[in-house]
Amino acid sequence: MAEQLTAAVRAAGEIALRTFRQPLRQWTKGASSPVSEADIAVNDFLRERLLGFAAGYGWLSEETEDDPARLVAENVWIVDPIDGTRAYLAGQEDWTISVALTGRGRPVLGAVFAPVTQEMFLAAAGGGATRNGAPIAASSGRDVAGVKVIGPKRHLNWLAGMEANAIPMPRIGSIALRLARVAQGELDVAFAGGNSHDWDLAAADLLLHEAGGALTTLAGDVLTYNGSELAHGALLAAGQDRHAALIGLVRDRAAELG
Repeated sequence: MAEQLTAAVRAAGEIALRTFRQPLRQWTKGASSPVSEADIAVNDFLRERLLGFAAGYGWLSEETEDDPARLVAENVWIVDPIDGTRAYLAGQEDWTISVALTGRGRPVLGAVFAPVTQEMFLAAAGGGATRNGAPIAASSGRDVAGVKVIGPKRHLNWLAGMEANAIPMPRIGSIALRLARVAQGELDVAFAGGNSHDWDLAAADLLLHEAGGALTTLAGDVLTYNGSELAHGALLAAGQDRHAALIGLVRDRAAELG
């Protein structure tokens, strides 16, 4: 199914690129979350294509009204049609299409595709992770000194307080792409500030795991998906050894991160 998923996500990317940096309808949902006709077009395409792969799979997407039937489905597609809609609408490159297939709450197949740069990140449970077909791996080691890190300012300030001389990196609009950069070793550490959802994370979570990294809560708990609660709190991503070292530091100084 990996080849089918790759083809579907690439085709979805072409749909998004048709209106990229072009005038298009956009509006706001909820308090301040932007959405555009491109989000909806990609969502509708992927829903039809992915649900056609196999019968009985559930569906969870940022741009589809939630169907409680997914809660009893063993396998569920979790989709963010355009992760980083603000970046997309601003004409920036750092947005992605993020798709994961989950089984019993954990991702088993995932793709994160950046259409502008034509980067396809793909992972399958037990099968490793790749970028454009080449294997990727999270950076190794336990040291936090001099690491390249991305995340909310308070988390960066906290790491700086460890006298780690960490190197803050520019913000990346897509959460999935931030985590994919850790999976490929381009970034060493990423924090998420507590406003991410299943669709932002599931595919990139598998990428990290298969690339020798980890994505967990600040307490070190592995994430589960397709539950009744879709939002997640503050998160930490890094290579496994560095992740373990940072989780230890977080536990020692939990009050500082709130």
